Amino acid sequence: MAEFFPEIPTIQYEGPESKNPLAYKHYNPDEIIEGQSMKDLFRFSVCYWHTFRGTGSDPFGAGTLQRPWDDGSDSIENALKRVDVAFEFITKLGVPFYCWHDRDVAPEGSTLKESHANFDKIAARLKEKQDETGAKLLWGTANLFSHPRYMHGAATSCNADVYAYAASQVKKAIEVTYQLGGENYVFWGGREGYMNLYNTDMNRELDHLAKFMHMAHDHAKSIGFDGQFLFEPKPKEPTKHQYDFDAAACLNFIGRNGLDGIVKLNIETNHATLAGHSMMHELEYARIHDALGSIDANTGDMLLGWDTDQFPTDIYLTTQMMLVILKQNGLGTGGTNFDAKVRRESFEPIDLFHAHIGGMDAFARGAKVAAAIRKDGLLDEFVKQRYSSFDSGVGAKIEDGSATFADLEAYMLEKGEADANTSGRQEYLENLVNQYL
Repeated sequence: MAEFFPEIPTIQYEGPESKNPLAYKHYNPDEIIEGQSMKDLFRFSVCYWHTFRGTGSDPFGAGTLQRPWDDGSDSIENALKRVDVAFEFITKLGVPFYCWHDRDVAPEGSTLKESHANFDKIAARLKEKQDETGAKLLWGTANLFSHPRYMHGAATSCNADVYAYAASQVKKAIEVTYQLGGENYVFWGGREGYMNLYNTDMNRELDHLAKFMHMAHDHAKSIGFDGQFLFEPKPKEPTKHQYDFDAAACLNFIGRNGLDGIVKLNIETNHATLAGHSMMHELEYARIHDALGSIDANTGDMLLGWDTDQFPTDIYLTTQMMLVILKQNGLGTGGTNFDAKVRRESFEPIDLFHAHIGGMDAFARGAKVAAAIRKDGLLDEFVKQRYSSFDSGVGAKIEDGSATFADLEAYMLEKGEADANTSGRQEYLENLVNQYL
């Protein structure tokens, strides 16, 4: 079979001194970080949508990306060729996983029956290539936002027929994910939100969304799929307000609707910043609720107020992320998915390799820095000391729940005044982290 990237060798680790742009400088899959190989710690995944379906278009211009293997059609033949391209790319990159939306890999038909049949044909080729290469499916999901039928949403649509269509599409996507050995299933509510509250019954829509997730879980159990369900927060785009606004909103929804233990979170950097948070905040909020399941690895441009989905190259960012991820000993069955796209000016196929290599090296460097910080323990010790007043005396009673307002009042009436505060030493801690970079 002809190669689609004939000029690209299999990407190898060559170390920090290498000047080869097609080599890893820091990502060594066999290197051990806190007891795990980098391969197992990161579980890197290539996304099908941006990498193999992206065109480089934006709201102000048509596509620019050169993809000589793609004739631009929605034919089955073209979709099958994309599968071969994808697995050559994944294999040469040395990434263990990939992920998709259903409509990324298989064209939509004129009827649901035809769409299902198209999906089955492509799934068979995906399975062949997985068996041939050893690459695995990290997760699948359904595109419930692109087709005009989803203009009012899918699981939150005001149209019951659209809701039923979306359920049928998710049912099929879960089945194919299971058939391909996928380890997770993701819900990203592309249009699950509202543009105007004047025409919205928010309570009813949220109730419908919860029922949708429960039905999905029930079906997964009925076919034997025990993969992790993931909910992906995003505050806006394309709706003005999406119900999966941030980690806190998603976890409130999960807890309120009996989905604890069923659904965890897939956190994305660019979505975190659109919500006005840092990625470290979103990861830590998910982690402390035992809900950090997986991540989308990208970044936004802080000078642009929209979802640019650029590849991550900021070592401060990846260090902060890995401080949280190492704290929970990795991502379990989740992974690090490059939901990222080359910019429209980077239009040659080789740019796809440069982008992924840079992102993987950035995470490897971040992990090594984070591991060194954690090994020395200075950061953890500072935080421990900062809260030490809660380790004994009245603080311990507050934490164990035995204190009452009356107890605390009596304590302060006798003491007269609170102990003096200590400095938060924020500049010192920022300098401390800089020492490891």
